[in-house]
Amino acid sequence: MKVLATAAVAIVALSTAACGNSDSGSSGGSSTPAKKDVKVGLAFDIGGRGDKSFNDSAAAGLDKVRTDLNIQTKELAAVVGESENDKYSRLKLLCDAGYNPVIAVGFVYDGADATTGPLARAAKDCPNTKFAIVDGSTKADNVADLTFAEEQGSFLVGAAAALKTKSNTVGFIGGCLVDLIRKFEAGFIAGAKAAKPDVKVLSNYLSTPAEQCKGFNDPANGTKQANGLYDQGADVIYAAAGGSGTGVFEAAKAKSKLAIGVDSDQYNTVTDASLKPVIMTSMLKRVDVAVFNFVKEFGDGKFTAGQRVFDLKVDGVGYSTSGGMVDDIKSKLDDYKQQIVDGKITVPTKPAA
Repeated sequence: MKVLATAAVAIVALSTAACGNSDSGSSGGSSTPAKKDVKVGLAFDIGGRGDKSFNDSAAAGLDKVRTDLNIQTKELAAVVGESENDKYSRLKLLCDAGYNPVIAVGFVYDGADATTGPLARAAKDCPNTKFAIVDGSTKADNVADLTFAEEQGSFLVGAAAALKTKSNTVGFIGGCLVDLIRKFEAGFIAGAKAAKPDVKVLSNYLSTPAEQCKGFNDPANGTKQANGLYDQGADVIYAAAGGSGTGVFEAAKAKSKLAIGVDSDQYNTVTDASLKPVIMTSMLKRVDVAVFNFVKEFGDGKFTAGQRVFDLKVDGVGYSTSGGMVDDIKSKLDDYKQQIVDGKITVPTKPAA
């Protein structure tokens, strides 16, 4: 009932928006849209605006689109437990209401099979609408895949963890056991081992695809699993778990340990200021830049289908220095960054077997 109610509200809101903009239909099939005709629709991943992490980074990009480019925007939230058809319907609602381009946030819009999943279906049914997917791999002539070298940014925070650990044990918590999050784990382990070859790295995941990756929005489980890793000797944990990262930070505070955030600079985004002292750094994944640049280029009449990778070379990923806790090792981290950019270090995308 909750999904149906959400969809009904969305239909009313989108219908009103479409009727209120008489020229919206004129840009639907244009390959060189004028900015005044561009209306951006964005569909969030689970956790949505307010997760202080992945979705909020996308939201920041959308806010910048609205304020800096003076472009009309519309966002729709996801619902826990929804089906692939619900995701397809959300994208189709935006398309039918005249929003172009439409941005899908998160690999969940690929579905179980990116060739037939929610975004693939919407792209086929809305051939005149241009789409982008963050972290996706849907291949269609009207879809741009905005991807990131998460392993490179994770390498830097892995090195930071190893350089800061006092117990010689660090931890990794992933929100869902999927290849994308394993990239975070692989980079973190590689960075930690590069900085301190004998460091021990403990890993755990909060959910699986079979559980609809609910671990990205389960702070209580984040706390539980973090407590387990801290009790095993870890004194720094990297949480690549979206909204569940807050639970990891709470565990770190309770046990006087440290944690590493992800996607956004979580030292600055965390709601509870008492958690700031435990957030040593965050792996920055500039979804905001990807969203803003995609829309700006579209407004300028540019659209390129296929994959675009945001890596260390373009500062698409990185690490934060808020709070000053990594200031003393910044030169070492920046040296690792340069070695990666120069090709002297190749960061793995899968953890060693």
